Amino acid sequence: MNPRAFAASLLLAAVLAMPLFAQTATTRIAGTVASFDGQTVSVKRADQSVVTVLLPAGIEIGAVVDRKLSDIKPGDFVGSAAVKGMDGKLHAQEVHIFPEDRRGSGEGHRPMGEPEQTMTNATVAEVATISDGRTLRLKYPGGEQVIDVAPGTRVVMFVKGDNSLLKPGAAIRIQAATGGDGKLVARSVQAEKDGVKPLM
Repeated sequence: MNPRAFAASLLLAAVLAMPLFAQTATTRIAGTVASFDGQTVSVKRADQSVVTVLLPAGIEIGAVVDRKLSDIKPGDFVGSAAVKGMDGKLHAQEVHIFPEDRRGSGEGHRPMGEPEQTMTNATVAEVATISDGRTLRLKYPGGEQVIDVAPGTRVVMFVKGDNSLLKPGAAIRIQAATGGDGKLVARSVQAEKDGVKPLM
């Protein structure tokens, strides 16, 4: 194949792949349940706009329960959103404990949406007490991170819920993708349970 033909084939492949990449992009939707009809949930956002999302058959409805920093121990699999401070250290914004059947979910260390913000999902190798909280040394394949967790940082554990949580007024957070018909389809759902709001 001559160079021009090869370049043209690469361009065509890129163009054909664009719809696929567009469909895999996700949107975070957070607010309160406006209505739920068994298949679609309407979410009222903080700006009062309402977004309707299709819930695929069999999608798991998740929730969280409050835990304390002292509940975290070596061997637990946890996730922590954190920001890098002026001291160069990672400071936790929240910590979530995974149940054993979700060990390994999203394992690794990656950037998030805000400047200097990261997410680390990993196994707790060490918990150390410091003057203003605790540090968690988190290990994952290929690396580790040390995260400072101040007193008052929200700590929760993921638990399973069901459709009964999707009642009007309940806080909800959805990760959704746009389907081929242009409608939003939920990939994950987390809803308020017993007054405990989802991670927003």
